[in-house]
Amino acid sequence: MRRSFALPRVLPVLACLALSAMALGTRADSCPAPGQWLRPAGEELDSVMLMRELAGREVVLLGEQHDRMDHHRWQLHVVAGLHALEPDMAIALEMLPREAQPALDAWVAGELDEVAFLEASDWYAAWGFDAELYLPILHFARLNRVPLRAINVSRKLRGRLAEAGWAAVPEAERFGITAPVEASPGYRQRLAEIHAQHMNGDDDGEGLERFIAAQLVWDRAMAAGLKQASGETALVVGLIGQGHLQYGHGVPHQLVDLGIDDFATLLPWPAAGATCEPPPADVAQALFGIVEHDEPVVSPPQLGILLASDGEGVAVEEVIEGSVAEAAGIEAGDVILRAAGETVTQPADLIGQVRRQPPGTLLPLVIRRRGEEREVLARFPPHEVTGH
Repeated sequence: MRRSFALPRVLPVLACLALSAMALGTRADSCPAPGQWLRPAGEELDSVMLMRELAGREVVLLGEQHDRMDHHRWQLHVVAGLHALEPDMAIALEMLPREAQPALDAWVAGELDEVAFLEASDWYAAWGFDAELYLPILHFARLNRVPLRAINVSRKLRGRLAEAGWAAVPEAERFGITAPVEASPGYRQRLAEIHAQHMNGDDDGEGLERFIAAQLVWDRAMAAGLKQASGETALVVGLIGQGHLQYGHGVPHQLVDLGIDDFATLLPWPAAGATCEPPPADVAQALFGIVEHDEPVVSPPQLGILLASDGEGVAVEEVIEGSVAEAAGIEAGDVILRAAGETVTQPADLIGQVRRQPPGTLLPLVIRRRGEEREVLARFPPHEVTGH
């Protein structure tokens, strides 16, 4: 039964995905005040009535910039408020692929500590952003026995679907996820702009189509995961990058195609001040004012490699271009045996060593390459500033 206070149920498809807060469409006259809920058109929303209305939805989508702790605090605030009104809920995570579901189940059941969970879920290889950003939400789910759902797919599967096509991948190998509906013209336009920024105009058009296909795989996988979770609980709250949610594109567009239109998209928005631009009226269904801070976001130390257990050490499956590992001369196929003199036998051992590494210092690593051991020095920069 729906409450009398209601947000629009589905946003019109008017614009495009914005991985940054791109301003399109009709704007409101002002930004939300800190801690204020606002309809993008400018109408202030009562937080109590809003939470009651949202608790009656099938799906609530909470956008984020992945590296912003204040965005995750806001998400926890909303999740807790909704849980108080509708305990029969699940939290759906963009951060992990379907293969990580057993680790999420074990975490909620209290069977794993933090280190064991990060290892079992392959968090840093699958996601890469600091787990500290998400652990308060994960602990909330564990404390209240709220199911956590992995709704993403692995990079490998995403690449197969984008490159070979959906018909080439058996349904069982794609977790029953169906092919996505075509992107809207506005979505394609924004994705083309993002692609052009990375390619500097050096593309024959095929690269753009592969990029759009990969984005649609990502969106469809998350929408399918949300739909599945919605059949198991009264309410599903999705934690998803805001670029997949804005303007009704991405995941919302795919949800509608899957037959789910009882959802609401909520976004954090820079509160009134020097950094705020008044929001477009069609960017989401509700916004929450967050004070922007001037200090840079500092990433945790990372080598920039994809890891796998090797039995005797940690195998390097891939080295990210421009990373600390690449600068140190680490190559795919190497096996890392020791870090700072301590033996590493699983990815979590190495991750722990790297996370404790002070900025601007050297980490000695002993690796095995083609049967021979050698030492390399990984030099970490003074700090690494990121934005998403």
